[in-house]
Amino acid sequence: MERTVNGKRVVIISHDVVGEQMAGPGIRYYNLARTLGREFDVLLAIPDEADFNDGGNAFAVASYRRQDWASLKPLVEGASVVLFPSDIASDFPQLDQCGAHLVVDGYDPLLAEWLALYRHLAPQDVAPRWAIRMEQLHQQSLIGDFFVCASERQRDWWLGILEASGRINPYTFGEDPSLRRLIDVVPFGLPEEPPKASRPVVKGVWPGIGPADKVILWGGGLWPWLDPLTAIRAVARVHRQRPDVRLIFPGTKHPNPWLEGIPTHNEAARRLAQELDLLDEAVFFGDWVPYADWPAVLLESDIALTLHHDTLETRLAFRSRMLDYIWAGLPTIATRGDATSDLVERYQLGTVVDYEDDVGVAEAILELLERPPGAWEQQFEQARKELTWDQAARPLIQFCRHPRRAPDKEALGERLGNPYYVEQIVHLRTLVERYEALVEGYERGRFIRLMRWLHRMGRTLRGG
Repeated sequence: MERTVNGKRVVIISHDVVGEQMAGPGIRYYNLARTLGREFDVLLAIPDEADFNDGGNAFAVASYRRQDWASLKPLVEGASVVLFPSDIASDFPQLDQCGAHLVVDGYDPLLAEWLALYRHLAPQDVAPRWAIRMEQLHQQSLIGDFFVCASERQRDWWLGILEASGRINPYTFGEDPSLRRLIDVVPFGLPEEPPKASRPVVKGVWPGIGPADKVILWGGGLWPWLDPLTAIRAVARVHRQRPDVRLIFPGTKHPNPWLEGIPTHNEAARRLAQELDLLDEAVFFGDWVPYADWPAVLLESDIALTLHHDTLETRLAFRSRMLDYIWAGLPTIATRGDATSDLVERYQLGTVVDYEDDVGVAEAILELLERPPGAWEQQFEQARKELTWDQAARPLIQFCRHPRRAPDKEALGERLGNPYYVEQIVHLRTLVERYEALVEGYERGRFIRLMRWLHRMGRTLRGG
């Protein structure tokens, strides 16, 4: 598509690495920068740990340091719109004073993920950090002129958060009773060009995987809310009938150094594969596939898996890898309960199974492997037409064309937020100011008394 820049400067801040190796967040902001770069002057701000070198895109790239405002401030100065993931608001509260129209991207249910990451700790040990997370979530709710998320489920969740924070009020509702002008859905999308592979990456390349083997792909990491152990148990069942089946986990090490050391199922998954005599025979683990090789991994795979547990994260999640599976026409087995399984059912792209159902997953693998090549093409083609990045980004593009300050931010200023808590804060601020005034007066009185005492002592010493 030909690029026509309309003069508005848009800055997209990624909190995740963008470069040779990328996870879902980096892929999202890279593609949003590409999409918006066709119409706007776009700068993609990436963490300084990232190593991005691609001059073929219609956007500029610059790096910043997390929690270092001096490194980000020059990048956002003069911007018309700044888009950032919700936690960036906590790293850089100064964004609220930068003069740009602010778009908070709430596509990742961070609170739900955070609770899952620390579930192994005692609640009393997690509670202090949870209190900080809640304070940050409230701050994120107040800073935005516009909010986006990845699904209607997420939008319902955010509407509840925004209501609790006082952002659903006579001003925002009066502007638009649907509240789409306050928060709308910008899911993940698909590239318009089909995936292409320049070389073999898995079949005939990974030791133990031959060119004719059937590859079952687990895209992405092995985070605590996901269920790779059911996948391994299912493949153990399948392998008895189909010794040519290979389950691969090509993304066990996240490319973002900030996430190094967070809990995963990596060790448990390897241990289970070892116990079932499947490790490096039917189950294989990699570190993280370079982004340039990812299309080849998709095209060499025969079936994809996206399995998870029944948690709050499941209800809110949008699995970005599912869009990659659709892009490559890869039939998918998905656990029910999330937006990903909704896509599988809506477009008939595979099989939906119950939670932790290794028998159901095994049966689905065997059934899908019997389908002839091309049996799914019509369904995938329909999904690809409706799920491009251009389609996904429409609400964001519209906002960038006509950016506006949120009406309640304009009207309420410092009193923005839930009136109850605002009044409490004002009351507390008044008490603090009175206390400081009393202390100042007391200290001033003590100082005057001290000076009088010194004056008297001086006169006594001089004999006067």
